[in-house]
Amino acid sequence: MNKRIIIAAIALVAGASSLMAQSRKAVRLNEVMVENTSSIVDDYGEHRGWIELFNSNFAPIEISSMYLSNDSTNPKMYPVPLGDVNTRIAKRQHVVFFTDGEPEKGTFHTNFVLTPGVENWVGLYDADGSLIDAITVPAAVLADQTYARATDGNGEWAVRSGHGDNYITPSSANVIKDKNNRVEMFAERDENGFGMTIMAMCVVFSALLVLCLCFYAIGAIGKNLSRSNKIKSMGDDHTDPEVRAATGHDSGEEIAAIVMALHEHFNAHDEENTILTINKVKRAYSPWSSKIYGLREVPQHHRR
Repeated sequence: MNKRIIIAAIALVAGASSLMAQSRKAVRLNEVMVENTSSIVDDYGEHRGWIELFNSNFAPIEISSMYLSNDSTNPKMYPVPLGDVNTRIAKRQHVVFFTDGEPEKGTFHTNFVLTPGVENWVGLYDADGSLIDAITVPAAVLADQTYARATDGNGEWAVRSGHGDNYITPSSANVIKDKNNRVEMFAERDENGFGMTIMAMCVVFSALLVLCLCFYAIGAIGKNLSRSNKIKSMGDDHTDPEVRAATGHDSGEEIAAIVMALHEHFNAHDEENTILTINKVKRAYSPWSSKIYGLREVPQHHRR
């Protein structure tokens, strides 16, 4: 039994390691700037060259213990440190490393620099030293220009000058969508906004109709529950459907009888013109209630 547990644990760890390795294969080199004079600054306010990584997977990826290098003969040149929460890249997001040769400044400062005016090879390696992605930046890339993919994680590499549509996009998508084709097409077809108005009204009235149906259904359910509870309280003698339907409300004869009884009870004979009602009242005598015992003797005046 213990051997089976150990084997299952080993298989689970191996599967998790394989899954992590496969997910790390989704990290891509996305954009590189060799010489930076006017682009973004690091957390110390300095302009440095930088390398952008992109997580092309649809799940977060931890990149700690991966390696960046500018020398293919030294794959493990800069290991991404462990213990930094910022090394966990969210799905379809980016992270930037500054190539300033000063790793003591923090996690995102490499121990190598990129040299302007020459070809610069950049490689990304997994923790086991296997190559994940690599690119050679041409020597023709000038200051404040980047070498980037056409789209995030995919497409051909090309030089971007930062002018026109050649955006320089550190820590953001390589393709900036400044318009929505569907919205523009709808605006062209509905210049005056009548279609939008009709759609909005349809949505509102549809919501009101749904609410009305809900309230009607709730009322019907409450009525049926009340009727069923009343039938249950009458016992087993009224289990027949026809009798149960008939006992849904009181009959007119019963209501009339109740009304006549109340009328006879609250209307006395003394209020009638031709009938006199005399009630004999008997009261028990008691000396405690007799007034003769409550009178004092009249004082007698004696003459001398």
